[in-house]
Amino acid sequence: MIRPSFVPPPPIRELRELTRYRKTQIDARAAEIQRLEKVLQDAGIKLTSVASKVLTQSGRAITEALIAGERDGARLAELAKGKMRPKIPALTEALTGHFASHHAVACRRILCHLDFLDESIAALTAQIDARTAAFAPVYASLLPVPGFDRLTVDVIIAETGADMTRFPTAGDLASWVGLCPGSYESAGKRRQVATTAGNQWLRRALLESGRAAARTKHSYFGAQYRQIARRRGPNKAAVAVAHSLIELVWHLLSTGEVFEDLGEDYFTKRQDPERRARRLVAQLEELGFNVTLEAAAATAA
Repeated sequence: MIRPSFVPPPPIRELRELTRYRKTQIDARAAEIQRLEKVLQDAGIKLTSVASKVLTQSGRAITEALIAGERDGARLAELAKGKMRPKIPALTEALTGHFASHHAVACRRILCHLDFLDESIAALTAQIDARTAAFAPVYASLLPVPGFDRLTVDVIIAETGADMTRFPTAGDLASWVGLCPGSYESAGKRRQVATTAGNQWLRRALLESGRAAARTKHSYFGAQYRQIARRRGPNKAAVAVAHSLIELVWHLLSTGEVFEDLGEDYFTKRQDPERRARRLVAQLEELGFNVTLEAAAATAA
């Protein structure tokens, strides 16, 4: 098996440095948003009990008003925008807390840091876009894949150079990334263990994409995730989807084929009809029904 010993050419090394640093900035931004929510919660401001996120346009306006000295919950709620407007009564109650001066200091520093991180991420993205302009066919090939966005494809290019000739098979690429089952042997007995070590940057990007692909509707990857999650849990299901995604990357970039989703009914079509019927009958019987099966008459052509 190929191990992660690839030394890419200078342009790819430069790109890799930029994408990895951008990821650290994105992680820092996420941590700051969590810190902001924690400060607001400490002040009794339960913004996320009404809004799905703390740092929306409405959340930013409300936080700025709190820092400026506004404490009236009704006035703060009136700063809500768009879809948050119908929630003003609930917001009024959620925004009535005990926001103090030290909370204002912390929130101001957090918002300033977030603005700095946004600027840093934007500057890095501009540099990455300039260096990946020659990879337009790679983006065209991979962006239609569920769960993939431009950031993910940036990482795939930076970590692999988009050069699949280094990997004889899709399995070799999956092993290099660290998305193949490992094995442990002792006293002549072998058992499967966690996935093998590999390229942590690409592995993480693919796991995030795997979870995103699992949420897509009418997709093979969503069906794959649900089927495995029922039996083995969400984490192993996400790894399995990520494994499928990296193998798909190898096939698309190796053959130049256009992505076509196999569909959410892929696994249903592959099931043995009698076995599926028995499973459905068992489910109905668990719900307290008596089930009698009768074959449907064949329709005339």
